[in-house]
Amino acid sequence: MGQRTREHSPIIYTNRAACRDCYRCVRVCPVKAIRMRDGQAQVIEERCVYCGTCVRECPQKAKHVRDDTAWAEELLARGGKVAASVAPTYAAAFAPHERARLASALRRLGFSIIAETAVGAAVVAKLTKLFIQERGEGAYISSACPAVVRYVERYAPQSVPNLMPVVSPMIAHAHLLREQHKADAVVFIGPCIAKKFEAERREYENVVDCVITFEELRAWLDRAGISFNSLEESRFDEEAPAPARAFPVTGGQLYAADVPAEFLDGTVCAISGVEDLRESLTLVESGAHLVVEPLYCSGGCIGGPAMATDANLFERRIRVLEHVRSAARDNNRKAALPYDAETLRVETFRTKFSAAPVETTPVSEDAIRRALAKIGKLDPRDQLNCGACGYNSCRDKAIAVVRGLAQPEMCMPYMRFLAERRTDRIIETSPNGIVILDRDLRILAINPAFQKMFLCSEAVLGRPISYLTDAKPFEDVASGVSPRVERTTREIAYGRVFHQIVYGMPEDGQIVGIFVDITESTLTREKLTVLHEQALARSRELLDHQIRMAQDITRLLAENTARGEELVKNLIDIAVVEAPSNPSSSRE
Repeated sequence: MGQRTREHSPIIYTNRAACRDCYRCVRVCPVKAIRMRDGQAQVIEERCVYCGTCVRECPQKAKHVRDDTAWAEELLARGGKVAASVAPTYAAAFAPHERARLASALRRLGFSIIAETAVGAAVVAKLTKLFIQERGEGAYISSACPAVVRYVERYAPQSVPNLMPVVSPMIAHAHLLREQHKADAVVFIGPCIAKKFEAERREYENVVDCVITFEELRAWLDRAGISFNSLEESRFDEEAPAPARAFPVTGGQLYAADVPAEFLDGTVCAISGVEDLRESLTLVESGAHLVVEPLYCSGGCIGGPAMATDANLFERRIRVLEHVRSAARDNNRKAALPYDAETLRVETFRTKFSAAPVETTPVSEDAIRRALAKIGKLDPRDQLNCGACGYNSCRDKAIAVVRGLAQPEMCMPYMRFLAERRTDRIIETSPNGIVILDRDLRILAINPAFQKMFLCSEAVLGRPISYLTDAKPFEDVASGVSPRVERTTREIAYGRVFHQIVYGMPEDGQIVGIFVDITESTLTREKLTVLHEQALARSRELLDHQIRMAQDITRLLAENTARGEELVKNLIDIAVVEAPSNPSSSRE
């Protein structure tokens, strides 16, 4: 079937919405393959060894691994024989009852062949021993771990010739599955993120089609509604000999290869973890005769970043070793290979590695000094080397800043200094008076506005607050009577009116007083009150005048009306008296 043709997508990436200025990934990344930009952590692919440490250690779960289960499902949908190569760490990743049903679960998903990758490990172990015997004394580094290979190629290129030119168990097993079982496609399942990168190396094109982790497998089974409890127990189609199953633990490859590794033998070294890897490479570079079996993850592959188990490292080791013993008990299987390695094309299992050192921008001392000066670290006494930024020293951080990998604000002491300076500046320029007292109500600090309000200078430092103003609100806060006092007070001695706020800072053993000068606004309010009262008095006076006027008008109207009525009556009376008594006799 061959590998899919797709646009390149990063194996490890950051969820920007969840990434928050903690610098944890920078701190734990063994090769500093993280670039900080605008407070966001970005994985630098050309520097990354895909160990997955940043994924495991990110407290916000912002680092993610590319999920390839969709591609595995597509391979199964195409039909043909799709083989599942399961890393021997499955013994540690799954509980015993799950382990007994894992083959059934994979068949339910659609896989035609279920096989242990440890079968390929058996071939690698035999070829490793043959290689050492052929070369004789020298310094040899096992190439079974892809993260180790990537580290040596990128960060210790001088040790590339010491890498054994033997493929990893995953690649060896994929070849076997294609040759012996005529598999059309191979899907590797394990705890290792670096395997995703290894499968995409140019020299292994069309060998392993897809790599998924145990975490991805569990999620896939959940989506498919497949429960281990509902499955029957079944065996793998191909199982590995006992010694090969020990590959995931420290020293497992040497054990499988039957290479003497006595406790006091200084020529054989089985290690795990990046720090031990660095130390062993120093020994290799010195020209020592040494066989090194390094596994990048602490504890070996059982410490892989995608194990998908809550079992601790020791529990995982016990499970794997029991898995080894079970193979030895089962049908008395020993270290014999399921295939005759001599009859196989040995060149299939050989490979080449090339030095590809990480390009590093040369950094001048002048540039380093400028970067240190920018964060106030030019003086060696100011270089705390606290590691909060993720780098081991202030100098390393400065170099990273120059190279564009870090930002100046990643320095926590520097940012704290800026915050304190900003706070001091705010207090110094505040128009409000600020005074800070100790537990004994003695003045610790005052700002310029306070000095102006209370006509004092810093000479009052150390004196009790009662020297300048009423101490009662401070005493109430200090004694616990009230956590906060807020009042308006008139300071006659200073001719001012203040709105006063007093509160305590118990954790610092200090009391803070803030004085807001409201003298002008108070005078304005008083003037408004006087004007209001004057206007009210004038209104009342006007109203009284209007009432009196109305009353006078009413009285006058009444008087005029009475007089008018009297005049009319008089006129009528006069008219009656003067009228003739007999009009007809008058005409005669």
